[in-house]
Amino acid sequence: MQRVEAEIAVSVSDLKKNPTAIMNEAGGSPVAILNHNRVMAYMVPAETFETMMEQLDDIKLAQIIKQRSGEVPVPVALDDL
Repeated sequence: MQRVEAEIAVSVSDLKKNPTAIMNEAGGSPVAILNHNRVMAYMVPAETFETMMEQLDDIKLAQIIKQRSGEVPVPVALDDL
């Protein structure tokens, strides 16, 4: 059985009828979109998606910082450019 990572799940057919009402009912929570009773996608409010993307960027930057933490700095002068 497939795991559903949302408290609200709707069929594609129901989503087509009134997507705004579904998002309003979800109150900012993710909505699982079902096709033949299987999750095909999740829908989240734009603000939630933007926040998720920012957090992923932060995680990537933290990984880069961790990787570079042992590097020896190289002094650079503007005149060298």
